[in-house]
Amino acid sequence: LPGKLTGGGPASPAGLIAAAIAHAFALFVAVSVGANISGGHVNPAVTFGAFVGGHITFVRSIVYWIAQLLGSVAACLLLKFSTGGLETSAFALSAGVGEWNAVVFEIVMTFGLVYTVYATAVDPKKGDLGTIAPIAIGFIVGANILAGGAFDGASMNPAVSFGPAVVSWTWSSHWVYWLGPFVGAGIAALVYEIFFMAPSTHEQLPVQDY
Repeated sequence: LPGKLTGGGPASPAGLIAAAIAHAFALFVAVSVGANISGGHVNPAVTFGAFVGGHITFVRSIVYWIAQLLGSVAACLLLKFSTGGLETSAFALSAGVGEWNAVVFEIVMTFGLVYTVYATAVDPKKGDLGTIAPIAIGFIVGANILAGGAFDGASMNPAVSFGPAVVSWTWSSHWVYWLGPFVGAGIAALVYEIFFMAPSTHEQLPVQDY
């Protein structure tokens, strides 16, 4: 996506579609690769949702968050080095979009993402549905980028926003990309746990988990 590196990025319809497709398939692969190792979170908001639902301990959540943030920074630095100094600009709000408008966008989009994670990967009743979890998660992210990318970049992932912000040292409205995803993830986790996951089917944390 040369436009993403040189400015303008997915501001055009073609660029937005390309970004959505690239994110969808990249996330599909990332979740597939990490699913049997760490759960394939690759997103602090997803990790937070799992923590709220009692599926991961607080200590392990912290470890995951650190790894996710460091991975994002390392990826952006590697991108800058391998492209001769070009860098991915930090997430920013489009003209006419206020910070609280963007927070609502991020809450809604991240709710959809984490709800999908719960339905296809976390719920013990998922059965064979779990085999399509990576592609379902990738598709919901791609769809959300198509819907919200033109307004605030459609992050849904604080780590994705953090790396470019560090490398470009641009922090304007950065808090939006933390508050929105974490609130959306927490709401999705509570809704799914309360209304769709019966206590009798809840998987307890293993005793050896930190």
